Amino acid sequence: NGMVPNMIFSDEAKYQRDRSVWRSWINPYSPDNVHTSGITQPPMLAEAIVQIGGKLKPSERRSWYKLVWPALLAYHNWLYEDRDPHDEGLVLQIHPWETGLDNTPPWMAELHEHLMPWWIRFMQFSRLERFISLFRRDTRFVPAEQRFENIDVLAMFDIQRRLRRKGYDINKILDHSLFAIEDLTFNSIFLRANEHLRVIAKDIKEPIPDELNKLMKRSVQRFEELWDPYAQEYFSRDFVTHKLLKVSSIASLMPLYSGAISKERAAALVKKLENDHLFGPNYPVPSTPVSSEWFDPVRYWQGPSWVNTNWLIIDGLERYGFKDHAAALRETTLEMVNKGGFYEYFNPLTGEPLGVPDFSWTAALTLDLLHQD
Repeated sequence: NGMVPNMIFSDEAKYQRDRSVWRSWINPYSPDNVHTSGITQPPMLAEAIVQIGGKLKPSERRSWYKLVWPALLAYHNWLYEDRDPHDEGLVLQIHPWETGLDNTPPWMAELHEHLMPWWIRFMQFSRLERFISLFRRDTRFVPAEQRFENIDVLAMFDIQRRLRRKGYDINKILDHSLFAIEDLTFNSIFLRANEHLRVIAKDIKEPIPDELNKLMKRSVQRFEELWDPYAQEYFSRDFVTHKLLKVSSIASLMPLYSGAISKERAAALVKKLENDHLFGPNYPVPSTPVSSEWFDPVRYWQGPSWVNTNWLIIDGLERYGFKDHAAALRETTLEMVNKGGFYEYFNPLTGEPLGVPDFSWTAALTLDLLHQD
């Protein structure tokens, strides 16, 4: 049906537990003989396709675009059909992992305030959650203080379990008012992906279906509903209530990458990047503002700087004409990697490397940033 899952599992015996936890086969649209997760991920596919296309000769590029066009079109159609059920123009997400920012504060704040099930609250109250550390695989190679807190791990598992119980069927999920948020990062990336879709279509002279074209235009218009004039920034939004989730995170800067906002609003976001107390410490860009109550310089998506999000912001700054800002962020990003190595993420205050070493997207994007320099 066009859905792209965020994980495809090997058939090796050691992944049996993962396959059994997700049980993607319970959804009638799941692929035959392939085990996947039941959720998607930020729609970076079009960006990847045009990045490859940009390295090819014109004839080779068109052949490449024609090869991937049917699947890419199906993917964008699925995002609107499955994740924009009210034809509003914004797409919703059903698990924090779909944002790519995992334990990002806007989602965690909503989860802790409204959606934490009773059995997890009981474990937290009785301090039984500390025993979860005995079963976690993610802290075997990385210090626990750099990953999710145990309570959040349990919450993530509970959300996944509820999605599985509904067979990953969006209608059943929304009927039971499960977690559904129109995530700012995801929608910013989607707006950019739609523009890439137009470029690809024009290059190979393929028409974009009228209904899809209408939805793509509506997405740009409705995106402005995520703007808060008092905070002078964009926020994610609850799908059901349309209430803005006014907790700042690196998502606040992702509209720069979208390319769909005005130059004036882009300038307002750049001011936050310049501020040492927000997104401008020694080694930007922190995944949470330094002044936030959520800020922790070493804990996953609640403080550290990541090369992949820096890459997106640099790309957006360049296209909006903030070339000096883009060059400065490129320089500090490369300095961070040069000092610490190809680590997963970095302390934004000191540049200390954190997470997993020899991380592939850090290495790949560093090469790309070096090429741009």
